[in-house]
Amino acid sequence: MNQPGESLRDRKKRRTRAALERATVRLAAERGYDHVTVEEIAAEADVSVRTFFNYFASKDEALIGADPEAGPRMAERILAFPGTTTPFEAYRSSVLAEITEELDNARDLWLLRKEVLMQRPDLLVRAFANSAESEQLLADAVGRRAGLPRSHVYPRLLVAAGSAAFRCAVTRWASDDSVALGELVSEALDLFGTGLAHAPRHHEGGS
Repeated sequence: MNQPGESLRDRKKRRTRAALERATVRLAAERGYDHVTVEEIAAEADVSVRTFFNYFASKDEALIGADPEAGPRMAERILAFPGTTTPFEAYRSSVLAEITEELDNARDLWLLRKEVLMQRPDLLVRAFANSAESEQLLADAVGRRAGLPRSHVYPRLLVAAGSAAFRCAVTRWASDDSVALGELVSEALDLFGTGLAHAPRHHEGGS
């Protein structure tokens, strides 16, 4: 599925990146991660080695598959909603916008990636670190939208709870493909959303 406002060049780049991720995960699952080379990944994706390095600094990055543009893109969406939109609803809509039809159809790839990462704790730690960086960007955006200082707990709590809800939804999705991931994430976010739907008022001198 194409992203709104996405150019032909952007679509091509996104598809090439996705093809390299798929090639990395599948080859790693088949042969063992340590036995796969960048040259083999590029050949599997039908691109040059140079093209591979245009997208990833290493095969580690290709396996983890973190999109460096996802965090900034989601933060921008959070800030772009009309002023009447609550911080929670802006966050919720931004998360759901990321879950495209392609992601819903990538269940098998997600499971393979998880399988490979579980065998490499060092890469699993890096994957979590990437998630933490994105969470901080989103928390900053939520805080700005709510008019709260960066030190306030509300933005960080909302995003941390949202990430936990997303992981719970993915766990359910992994064991049952009869429901789309977007529906599961929406349900999970709504379950905790009532309590965080409105940002608290900030008082000068408060935390």
